[in-house]
Amino acid sequence: MKYCSISEASAKFNIPESTLRYYEKKGLLPLIERDEAGRRLFSEDQMALLETVICLKNTHMPISGIKQYMDWVVEGDDTIELRLEMMKNHKQAVLAEISRMTESIKGIDVKITRYTKRTKERKEE
Repeated sequence: MKYCSISEASAKFNIPESTLRYYEKKGLLPLIERDEAGRRLFSEDQMALLETVICLKNTHMPISGIKQYMDWVVEGDDTIELRLEMMKNHKQAVLAEISRMTESIKGIDVKITRYTKRTKERKEE
């Protein structure tokens, strides 16, 4: 099996090594293996789980929710229905946030248009 070091995982996902250590400390990266020197080793499965953690974090799932998800992953197939329900609920929350953000962009565009017009008028004076 191929393993990545913490620096390789950090580079692949463009996140600091300290963030990976924090995720592990919070239980978001269960079952991380270590080499003889105690360095973290990320297997392909761990890299896939890390990608999921980052996805959930980027979509504003709280650490406690990600932790619960990872606990269910570790528990195995008996929790698939729970994970499915969690992902469905999270998707709805993300879609609602996207809708709010889309509405907010309209207000920002109004300001950009106003300030662009004012800037142009000032230059013409």
